[in-house]
Amino acid sequence: MTSCMRQYCELTPLRMLLLISALLLFVRSDSVDNRCSSTLISTCEDCLKRGPECAWCSQERFLDGAHVSQRCGSVSDLRVRGCEEDFIENPNVKVEVNATISSSQVAPREITIHLRPGSEASFVIEVQQLERYPVDLYYLVDVSASMQDNLDRLKTVGLSLSHQMKEHSSDFRVGFGSFVDKPVSPYIDVHPSKLVNPCSDYEVHCRPAHGFIHVLPITENMTEFTRVIQEQRISGNMDTPEGGFDALLQATVCKKDIGWRPEAKHLLLVMTDQPSHLALDSKLAGIVVPHDGRCHLEDNIYSQTTTMEHPTIGQLAEKLLENNVYSIFAVDQVQFQWYEDLLYLIPGSYVGRLFPKASNLKDLVVHAYKKLLSDVELQIGVEDSQAHRFRVNVTAFCPNGSSVFENTKCSNVQPRQTVFFQVTVGMTSCPADGTDQEVLINVRPVGYNESVTVRVQQVCGCSCKEKGHCHDDLNPSPCSSETGMGSTDECREEASKPVCSGRGTCRCGTCVCDSSRFGTVYGTFCEMDDFSCPYERGLVCGGHGRCVSGECVCLPGWTGETCDCPVSTETCVSEDGLICSGQGKCVCGKCVCDEPQRSGTFCEKCPICYSSCQSHWSCVNCHLSNGLGSDGFQLCNHSCTPLVDYVDDITELVRGKYCLYPSTDKCQYRFLMDLASDRPQLHISRHPVCVWSRQSFKMFLSVFLLTVMLGICMLAAVRQLLRTRNCSWPTNTNQQFEDNHKDSAYVPTTNEKTITYRRDRLPNHPVEMQSHIPKMPLNDVWQ
Repeated sequence: MTSCMRQYCELTPLRMLLLISALLLFVRSDSVDNRCSSTLISTCEDCLKRGPECAWCSQERFLDGAHVSQRCGSVSDLRVRGCEEDFIENPNVKVEVNATISSSQVAPREITIHLRPGSEASFVIEVQQLERYPVDLYYLVDVSASMQDNLDRLKTVGLSLSHQMKEHSSDFRVGFGSFVDKPVSPYIDVHPSKLVNPCSDYEVHCRPAHGFIHVLPITENMTEFTRVIQEQRISGNMDTPEGGFDALLQATVCKKDIGWRPEAKHLLLVMTDQPSHLALDSKLAGIVVPHDGRCHLEDNIYSQTTTMEHPTIGQLAEKLLENNVYSIFAVDQVQFQWYEDLLYLIPGSYVGRLFPKASNLKDLVVHAYKKLLSDVELQIGVEDSQAHRFRVNVTAFCPNGSSVFENTKCSNVQPRQTVFFQVTVGMTSCPADGTDQEVLINVRPVGYNESVTVRVQQVCGCSCKEKGHCHDDLNPSPCSSETGMGSTDECREEASKPVCSGRGTCRCGTCVCDSSRFGTVYGTFCEMDDFSCPYERGLVCGGHGRCVSGECVCLPGWTGETCDCPVSTETCVSEDGLICSGQGKCVCGKCVCDEPQRSGTFCEKCPICYSSCQSHWSCVNCHLSNGLGSDGFQLCNHSCTPLVDYVDDITELVRGKYCLYPSTDKCQYRFLMDLASDRPQLHISRHPVCVWSRQSFKMFLSVFLLTVMLGICMLAAVRQLLRTRNCSWPTNTNQQFEDNHKDSAYVPTTNEKTITYRRDRLPNHPVEMQSHIPKMPLNDVWQ
């Protein structure tokens, strides 16, 4: 066990990767076979519902004697087992784009896809940002008492905002509406005097509380807008939250009353200083009817404010998206965080801090408009009753080059830029009722008045069912089904062979093959199976043949014991159009090189062939034999490369490798191999190099004389050096006297030394020693 563990630990990362890949491939192949193989499959529809890998064979007499479930399998498996292509039911995924519908912002506008259970299809949607849009801005203002200062500011800023928005819009229009809260307890004081004037305690005349009043439709008349704003008065209620969501939904869905233009960008500006009531808050007032999401304006007043609940956030987000409305919340600093949390729940929304007295309202609206247009976001809508059977993934490819899987939004998109969205739609199962009804999926960019309609055609049935031959009649025999007896002669392949090949039972002259835990037994005489023949790559007969009586019968185009060798030689053709580059043979779809030194997929590699001098001797010999003339190029093509050149002075060539060819006993030819090209080029010198040539003799003589002269010069230099050293040998006085004692003119000089000793020596003074040697000239002595 220890040695086995050591072997696994010593596996290289590459081997481990290959092992894991092989296991995954085996598991995947096995899972596909298991998915398509089940005794519960009895019809073509049952087979297709198993997954996109499964196909059904409707060919008559297919797998005679086998269970009907064997008609279901992968396409390759059915082909191997003998099912013809025309009888294989395998609906393909298709994507059809309708390009006839014109579009200026979103393309395409309509797509039809054909899906079967477990399959998916992908398509690309383009969203272009235009430069100047017409804009409809609807003011939805909270007119409760706390908003008095903001309302006064709106009376003066409306005209200047209109002028500034015209810089960003080709056609700017505005409208106005107001809201407070549901006029029921406990939201307002229901005392009769407070119903008429909620501000009676403060001696201020206020208007009655209301859910929503549509005051001014979308108009380009700024004079009328200013007049309407001047006439507005505040109201009042009791609790802190307001009925903003009630009014927001009505202003969104009542398109005709509000006057939303189809071609314009729709901006809904909500000005408030408080949060809004949510859906369940209505139960405090005894209102329990859920909101239906429809328009309920009567004489420009919301008529269902006291009978319907507040809309849910999801319902509100759906209606804003459906009607292409951007929502802008201009709120007080204290409530900013509450509305900011809604941005993730309401697509196409923006929240901005409203300064005291709405001093920044103009800049807030302009900035919100530019920010909302620069964000391009995609929303997918599937029918509620069918949504559980579909999955949708979106990947956005933004103009800045970024792309993130499952990202449906691009930011900072500038005018005239295009955003690409890759949408993948998958179907998990067929409808429970078995109908192939069309399912609609709506793909809509947030805030755009154009969308994409995706029609999903569900392929859950089989075409063979319409033709009436999805499979054979299971009991076609006219003999009695009670006895099941009949002649057994029709169940023998030959008279000498056993009934049904010994692997089945003869019933009414037809073999019913036995089931086996190893695989499927089939055939007219149960002579075929899918387990008793050799395996290749985990498949019987390599997946390219049928197993008949224990031997592989290959499909057309394949050969070999395991049908793993293709008959075609296309896989052996190199780029030059030759089989194995002309240097080998194609065996079982692979090149087998003629020479052992060659390698590569097409025998195109041979480092030894092109780098060895001896490998080109036969080529050089051929050219030399033909006198290095023009005839040699044609005659020597079979023995060497045709890229041959003759040169007079080969030393001028600097690139390549120099070689020698011994043509005779005394002469050699020099040639150069140029390895810069794809194949070596040979440059052969016209002039041989002979050993005893005059040029060689002159060179030898020059070198010999130079060597002799250098030797003589070196000996003379050494001798002179020794003589000079003997003449200048240093000697002392005694040696000089001994050497010159025979010279009568020599007189020794006096030598006097004075040495002074001091017995007592101070610690800080060293002992002094003096030496004096006077010198007397020789002339003075003789005098």
